[in-house]
Amino acid sequence: MPYTPSGFFCDRLIRERERRDGEGSLNKPLRFNNQDFNTLRQEYVQRKGLFEDDSFPASVESLGFKELGHKSNKVKNIVWKRPKEICENPQFIVGGASRTDICQGDLGDCWLLAAIACLTLNEKLLYRVVPQEQSFSEGYAGIFHFQFWRYGDWVDVVIDDRIPTFNNQLVFTKSAERNEFWSALLEKAYAKLHGSYEALKGGNTTEAMEDFTGGVTEFYEMKEAPKELYKIMKKALERGSLMGCSIDSLVPARFETRTVTGLVKGHAYSVTAVEECKPSQHKESKVRLVRLRNPWGQVEWNGPWSDNSKEWTQLSKAEKEKLQHQSAEDGEFWMSFEDFKKNYTKIEICNLTPDALEDDKIHKWTVSVNEGRWVRGCSAGGCRNYPDTFWTNPQYRLRLCEEDDDPEDNEVGCTFVVALMQKNRRKERKMGANLFTIGFAIYEVPKEMHGNKQHMQKDFFLFNSSKARCKSYINLREVTQRFRLSPGEYVIVPSTYEPHQEGEFILRVFSEKKNTSEEIENRIEADHPVPAPASAGEESEEDQQFRTIFQEIAGDDMEISANELKNVLNRVITKPVAVSASSPDKDLNTEGFSLESCRSMIALMDVSFMDGTGRLNLQEFRHLWNKIKQWQGIFKHYNADQSGSINSYEMRNAVNDAGFRLNNQLYDIITMRYANDNMNIDFDSFISCLVRLEAMFRAFQAFDQDGDGTIRLSVLEWLQLTMYA
Repeated sequence: MPYTPSGFFCDRLIRERERRDGEGSLNKPLRFNNQDFNTLRQEYVQRKGLFEDDSFPASVESLGFKELGHKSNKVKNIVWKRPKEICENPQFIVGGASRTDICQGDLGDCWLLAAIACLTLNEKLLYRVVPQEQSFSEGYAGIFHFQFWRYGDWVDVVIDDRIPTFNNQLVFTKSAERNEFWSALLEKAYAKLHGSYEALKGGNTTEAMEDFTGGVTEFYEMKEAPKELYKIMKKALERGSLMGCSIDSLVPARFETRTVTGLVKGHAYSVTAVEECKPSQHKESKVRLVRLRNPWGQVEWNGPWSDNSKEWTQLSKAEKEKLQHQSAEDGEFWMSFEDFKKNYTKIEICNLTPDALEDDKIHKWTVSVNEGRWVRGCSAGGCRNYPDTFWTNPQYRLRLCEEDDDPEDNEVGCTFVVALMQKNRRKERKMGANLFTIGFAIYEVPKEMHGNKQHMQKDFFLFNSSKARCKSYINLREVTQRFRLSPGEYVIVPSTYEPHQEGEFILRVFSEKKNTSEEIENRIEADHPVPAPASAGEESEEDQQFRTIFQEIAGDDMEISANELKNVLNRVITKPVAVSASSPDKDLNTEGFSLESCRSMIALMDVSFMDGTGRLNLQEFRHLWNKIKQWQGIFKHYNADQSGSINSYEMRNAVNDAGFRLNNQLYDIITMRYANDNMNIDFDSFISCLVRLEAMFRAFQAFDQDGDGTIRLSVLEWLQLTMYA
């Protein structure tokens, strides 16, 4: 879906204001859909009523849009019920939340449930996501709330407790205890966050892990895993990291198919423990074990160290108790670390901080979060394979100032982790959105350019190779990688693989030392103040020719309206006349100016400006003509193919050549406002854009009497400014 200035930019301003007020933090989460849990609960308790959430209603719209949509037979017999209508004594949590409380229903969200199971291993994390002060007795009003990390902010999501059922059984996630509902309600809140239950179908465990913690995830492919993987996994669990794993299925049709060993391909598992034991037959060496859980709540590994395998007979009672061994079809099982590496293909570790798990030390990391977006035709340049547009992608300057504290390492280096996450793609599935293939590259900035915040141009990337980059472009929500580079300045360029793909993202940079990353934003300025129209003097032959044409159209009052301006300009531009030597080139291939463009020109050139007549005299027209000739030369330079238009990606340089320095947001707005469906800008739109820019700079200069770069406007002045510009 296209982005509008009133949408993206206003939302961004609101978020920045909220962050200044401390909102979006753990202690003060943002209110999702502007719903305040405490206020709503108090209101319904006083009314002795039950809350019904209109923003996520008990209807098909909340179930889904395709397989669970209006035309699906699956939804016909679904009935939304409150827990008190399902069982006699509903409880929010029974005997503490545990991994056995999560059993998958008829929704393909094993990735989410695997992450929830991991979450239960850390009470502090769990009760941050699942606030404890909730029940079906004291203060009950049919309303619950949960908290998630969402693209840099913590948000509080309010729901009612109506849940989809079929034959009085929960359709989706359920607990092993029939009267326990925290996991089902957590799933509903997460579905609301993403727009529907169906939006949760299919995903990556790391998504939910990060949404529960705000952490950053690192992947290990088993075939490329480091030698110390067991140690890494053990330390990860000790530090409260969440861990998941899976077995890749090369054939999509075989996703979630059971193998002869009881493991399921294309399915997400939770890693819940890593331990060592010493069987009686192993006199010297210990056996390394891994405990996993299938979110189905059933279907387990049947090989060595499975629930009923002979290996358990070799352990003492104390060893079994330490490992909490039990023989039950609950989806949880042990297996040896060697079998784990042999059978699983990928492991994901979500670190609460990206401390190097190979180290014995715990570091304190700093993090910077940058919001951005790729705009088709302006800043969606694609990867390095597209050199003509790659340079237009958003750019972020990274300054590595201090090297790591590592006395054993002779190399001077700064460790940092880059995490690029695309936003809202799951929520926009119902509109046909899929995850983009994304990645990033890092370039070293030459010393002579240190401190220069200008957007790096095309030639820089043509003649400089990247210093580092992500391993590959991939269609995941987030691409993460750890690097170690020498102190200095670098530019990070995040991009989609293909150009012209439009979407939002956040770029997080974690570093051991207090290094900085920020978006490269040009200072907004014009190279020169807008000159006033020249006073009358001795006329040249060309001036006399202009006067003749002008008087012919203007009449005796020697002033022209917007309509008359359109006639005179288009007469000169589209047809050879006496002043053709100084008129725009016929190679422009243009049909002339629109009436709207001419109105903007009059607003710019009217000397009285805020209290003008809306007409131009000869001096003003002459000044305007010189401007058009100057801008026509710029347009012709970028209109090399004489098509009558320039590519929107070139508009950044064309505007720069005209003397305007703008930031990325303004370039995005220009593209959205003036480019056509093919991302081209014709001559009329090009001139209209520059006229409007010059008018806005002129208006600002008139109001900025102190010259400090800030102005204060009344409502009337603001309306006048926007109407004239």
